[in-house]
Amino acid sequence: MLTKLVSRSFVLILLLVAVISFLKFNHCRVNGFTSPDNYVHACYTDIPALFTERGLDSNTFPYLSPTNSIEYPPIIGLGNWLISFITPSENSFRYFFDINALLIIVLFFISAIIVRKISPAYQYLFPLAPAVIASLFINWDMWAVVSTLLAIYYFDKKQYEVSGIWLGVSIATKFFPIVLLLPIAIIFYRSSKIRLFYRYLFTTTIFWGAINIPIALTHFDGWWRFFKLNLERGADFGSIWFALSLLDINVPHLDLIYPLLSIILFIGLAFYLLKLPNTPNLAAVALFALVIFTTVGKVYSPQYILWLTPLAVIALQNSRQLITFWFWQATEAIYHLAIWQYLALFSDAQFGLPAGGYALATITRVIGVCTFTYILMRDLATSSTEKRD
Repeated sequence: MLTKLVSRSFVLILLLVAVISFLKFNHCRVNGFTSPDNYVHACYTDIPALFTERGLDSNTFPYLSPTNSIEYPPIIGLGNWLISFITPSENSFRYFFDINALLIIVLFFISAIIVRKISPAYQYLFPLAPAVIASLFINWDMWAVVSTLLAIYYFDKKQYEVSGIWLGVSIATKFFPIVLLLPIAIIFYRSSKIRLFYRYLFTTTIFWGAINIPIALTHFDGWWRFFKLNLERGADFGSIWFALSLLDINVPHLDLIYPLLSIILFIGLAFYLLKLPNTPNLAAVALFALVIFTTVGKVYSPQYILWLTPLAVIALQNSRQLITFWFWQATEAIYHLAIWQYLALFSDAQFGLPAGGYALATITRVIGVCTFTYILMRDLATSSTEKRD
């Protein structure tokens, strides 16, 4: 009876969160998603914008154009192309958003349930995080979050082939879940299962390739556009590099500094994982790889919180860590408000947040996530030592 009651309450919370998040975006929805109004009311979303800008409103194949293809991997591109065929022609941009929103809600429910199965003690943290509620419909990130969580869930259940399939699907959806291969490789190495890692990598690659290779062979320039844009982009919104530039601190040779710093930090993570007294599970350490990627990357989009929060929840080890968890979440909420108000002023709104304030919010967010990650890593190392003793 108690289990059923908890399940009902959990479902009700998910429904309430979905409704609140949808209402947050509804102002833009009923007013045509116009700028700078969408920034002033913090309801900007890529979904209707790319519907028209990438030709989905005319059912154009998303990777047809070398210069105007959808800037996402194939599952998002092809998925939205298929959605365009069932989108009514009247008020099409609104219906396109609504159909996507419905699908995102379903995936949000599934993701929350997976988090609950992995970490039942902290099951409510993911759906109740304010920045999560505020970011649900900005982009298609939930499409990849659910497959990433499934990959982690099945990996820790030692169902490696199923996990590898889901990771391949996730990489074919948003690509940067590829960074999880580092902790996965370390876990296999520490468990003396190198051959299993090769099989896992093969499975992941095969499923990623099965989705990508046909498009790459037939529309290479359109398919490559996603990678090209990410390789060539400079310091962009949300990144620590962009914040420093707003404070007149320009980092020279960013195209060299960024990958070099990333490699150093990933080597440091590998060293940390190898030095842990006990082999960790993937749920406990997946967050660390994503934090490196999102913190030193050239862009930090507010919807990245949809990635970081569920991975943070499944990484929690004790209730003492909740203080820094909520401190970090507070910095994410501040950043969420700051980015839209900065973009409002940037888009010639009458009021908004000046560059200095936005830079401060960005740096505060980085401090928040780094503090929380440090506490997790410190406690994991300590608890591993205690278990060994």
